[in-house]
Amino acid sequence: MALLKELAELAGGTVVGDGDLEILRLASIDEAREGDITFISNPKYLAKIEHCRASAIIVSPGIEAPGFSLIVCRNPYLAFAKILTFLMVRRPEPKGVMKGAIVAASATLGEGVTVHPGCVIGENVQVGLGTILYPGVVLYDDAVVGEECTLHAGVVVREQCRIGNRVIIQPSAVIGADGFGFAPDGSRYYKIPQIGIVIIEDDVEIGAATCIDRAALGVTRIKRGTKIDNLVQVAHNVVIGEDSILVSQVGIAGSTEIGNHCTFGGQAATSGHLKIGNNVTIGGRGGVTNHVDDNQFLSGLPAIPHKEWLKATMSFTRLPEMRKELSHMKRQLEELEKLIKEG
Repeated sequence: MALLKELAELAGGTVVGDGDLEILRLASIDEAREGDITFISNPKYLAKIEHCRASAIIVSPGIEAPGFSLIVCRNPYLAFAKILTFLMVRRPEPKGVMKGAIVAASATLGEGVTVHPGCVIGENVQVGLGTILYPGVVLYDDAVVGEECTLHAGVVVREQCRIGNRVIIQPSAVIGADGFGFAPDGSRYYKIPQIGIVIIEDDVEIGAATCIDRAALGVTRIKRGTKIDNLVQVAHNVVIGEDSILVSQVGIAGSTEIGNHCTFGGQAATSGHLKIGNNVTIGGRGGVTNHVDDNQFLSGLPAIPHKEWLKATMSFTRLPEMRKELSHMKRQLEELEKLIKEG
């Protein structure tokens, strides 16, 4: 529970109404009841206020809601996230090493660590204070996991890979599997040992069943603050810059370097050995085949400027009609040329 004015301060907003109102939880506008706070980030939902039973609403400047106390802020969606975290997210109490976990004698576990049943922690592993390892997490020898991390069920961190502080890894993600490297040997392929590592920097989140491959030599690196969705493939020796977003089913080919604050839409992909600048957005299913400068928004395959791609897509449905018209014009031209020759 918190006072409305306390939540407003947390969210960087201003109270309109009763700042001493007690708020118990945050709920959706349809489910909220007395004692709850809800939010409106899109004006199209304003009509729902009439039937809303919440005690308070988070709104953007210029929105009025008679009968409700308000928190007015420039970014209601961000305020929603901060208030939801404050009111309703609690980190579990530490439980130590639980029965059924296997921990090597040489491993070092910080204060307040929780290791659930079924975890396997290898030789010389380091786990920082307050980190939670849920059932089935496997940390290979010499892996390092920082402080206040959460590794959900089934996560695997391979040998010598390093995870920073406050990293969240969702179930069944694999950090540091072998990169896909094979040298042609006649009609066969010879496996190239993948002896590099993966480094995940602070405040990164990695989605369920995502795979981040270890480098052949050197490091595959995910820099601070980047968020990676489920089912993403990051290949060997890739570098992804700070505060970037990779949406579900993105594929980044080997040795590609991505700048800071980039966004890749669902199923977007890159070829290998590319350099992609800062503040680049690749639309869903976009395919990057060349280097990309800073501050670009590209879509399509091969990726082109987004506005050009939108214009091109407007023609797709008319292609059969345009083909018929072109064939008709071709016949007319041939007949005209024939007449000219005969004349």
